[in-house]
Amino acid sequence: MSLSKSKRLLLGLTAVSSVATYYYMNNNHKVFNSWTTNYTPSSFAKWDENWDHRSPKFTRNPKAHNLSESQQNEINEEKELKPKAYRHIILIRHGQYNLNGATDQDRILTKLGCLQAEYTGKRLKELDLPYTEIVKSTMTRAQETGSLISKYLTEVPVVNCELLREGSPVPPEPPVRSWKPESYKFYQDGSRIEAAFRKYFHRADVKQERDSYTLLVCHANVIRYFVCRALQFPAEAWLRISLNHGSITWITITPSGRCILRILGDTGHMPPNFITST
Repeated sequence: MSLSKSKRLLLGLTAVSSVATYYYMNNNHKVFNSWTTNYTPSSFAKWDENWDHRSPKFTRNPKAHNLSESQQNEINEEKELKPKAYRHIILIRHGQYNLNGATDQDRILTKLGCLQAEYTGKRLKELDLPYTEIVKSTMTRAQETGSLISKYLTEVPVVNCELLREGSPVPPEPPVRSWKPESYKFYQDGSRIEAAFRKYFHRADVKQERDSYTLLVCHANVIRYFVCRALQFPAEAWLRISLNHGSITWITITPSGRCILRILGDTGHMPPNFITST
């Protein structure tokens, strides 16, 4: 008798469950093709097309001047001229250096740091890209790293840039105890590093016919800030990125102004026991 009751109870529950499941799936539950069907990006996530102030449709407004119709037409035709070339910015962090140096002149590359720069120079040569120029920070460790890389890229012109010197771009978020506004010149360094970003990161000029490949030999904080700015991530996120010594980071700026992060902090060209970050 008890077994029979148990069977009837089980059958009853199964029937109820089946009815509930059918009702739920056919009346109360909507199935979407993907999670993005009703997705609306936040205002902070939307791409700023005119981030480098070079978007053709933002460059000139012919109606803002008292010009003849023919002059306005000429300007409109000029506005339609869009860049055709890609700009490749390849960022190299310097090799390991003497952290105990009292001055910048004392903070020279260690023996390992020199080897790291050598491996990076070999890797850049193997890539066989038509490098446009090598731009070096004027700090000692970047100068030495750039010189070692130049041994493998002898035909590439070299210039120096004060704007690429190491510094503290902006107070990081989340805050870190060791990074205090009163201890670091965020405002002074930040404006300089931002000026460096604006100098090197922009879409190609309409007159540029060939793709360019610029090597920037500089520092971790500078590179991390550049990556955040180029991808339109919050600049305060720069300290969340870690970069090894002698690493390669590659950002491409398309003719339309889109920024593509191709490589971030690659040191796969070095033996594992040669890789360091601090």
